[in-house]
Amino acid sequence: MLAGFMAVIIRSVLLQGGIGPIIQHSQQGGRLNLWDFDMNPLRRHTFWTLTIGGTFVWVSVYGINQAQVQRYLSCKTIAHARMALYLNLIGLWVVLVCSVISGLCLYSIYKSCDPWTTGQVTALDQLMPYLVMDILRSYPGVPGLFVAAAYSGSLSTVSSSINALTAVTVEDLIRPHIDLSEKHLSWASKGLSLLYGALCIAMAAIASLMGGVLQAAITIFGIIGGPLLGLFTLGILFPFANSKGAVLGLLSGLVVALWVGIGAQMYPPPAAMSRPLDLSTAGCNFSTGVSNWSSTALPPPHSPFTRESTFSPESTTLLPPHGTVTPGSPESSVFRPVLADSWYSVSYMYFSPIGTLTALTVGVVVSLLSGGWKVNVDSRLTLMKEDTTCYHIFRFFKEKVAGRTREL
Repeated sequence: MLAGFMAVIIRSVLLQGGIGPIIQHSQQGGRLNLWDFDMNPLRRHTFWTLTIGGTFVWVSVYGINQAQVQRYLSCKTIAHARMALYLNLIGLWVVLVCSVISGLCLYSIYKSCDPWTTGQVTALDQLMPYLVMDILRSYPGVPGLFVAAAYSGSLSTVSSSINALTAVTVEDLIRPHIDLSEKHLSWASKGLSLLYGALCIAMAAIASLMGGVLQAAITIFGIIGGPLLGLFTLGILFPFANSKGAVLGLLSGLVVALWVGIGAQMYPPPAAMSRPLDLSTAGCNFSTGVSNWSSTALPPPHSPFTRESTFSPESTTLLPPHGTVTPGSPESSVFRPVLADSWYSVSYMYFSPIGTLTALTVGVVVSLLSGGWKVNVDSRLTLMKEDTTCYHIFRFFKEKVAGRTREL
């Protein structure tokens, strides 16, 4: 994955004459807006939506996702699991930084001739493969390296998720209730893997209708992972939580998250909230079949990235960005329900917090009303100070200070 990123970054830096021009182009194009502290939850991307919403998403991914938990359980001790997480954090930072720099390179190269607006690609997710084929086609094997990088990232996630789903189904749903031999359980496991694999493909087809792959992934994680995070948080933080509160809280969080998520897909937020950035075609030069920065030929007419378009090279009129509401469309004000510009326009980054807080609130209330305060729970089943990182950091420095004191 890193090799694929570095191939794109290094080639782009050489074409643009250094990393400085790439940063400058991105700054001038409004792609480095780091100080947007607007508190409006309807804004798609601000400091608060990314910080608050992103925290809930990542906590649900690393805290309660079965594909992650089974990795923790494979470690010999809790200390090893913590160390594995810290090492993973370093790798995650590196991958995210490389992906951001790759995006800045993409914008810098196509800042004056956007391939999406001109119809050279049919979806935003095709921009990076288009860039790879455009700037690396003269290097045999390097485009294939990028494809391998993309597949390695996706397949590793999908395979572990399918394995986790199969393991949970066999161990928690089949084995306790159906008496099967090991051979039959093995066949059941393989069949479930095939079934869940087919479901993953179906979900991928559905996700393709939800805009960019990143937004689709965060949306799905938020809708599903948010209520699950609320369920686990309920059990960890509240000793009086019972099964009734847990079930009703989970269902309530899932219903509310699905409500806002489906509503957001049916009634996309107005451009005033999503604020699509400007895309330019002023530098396109289709008379020679090349873009404004390189002599590399654009993909041929039979390229899978090419579509029929009425775009005129002399025109700088841009196609309406995805999610933009145009007059007369079903999403226009005449057809939009009352909640479309408020509840349904909430940033997709907040889907996870909405599901989590709903599940947690309903779970606490129902547990208290159904007699949960009478339940005696083993303290080891709830959050203790030994479970927090702060405690271990404090203990580490305390032991260091105590050791220095004894030496003196």
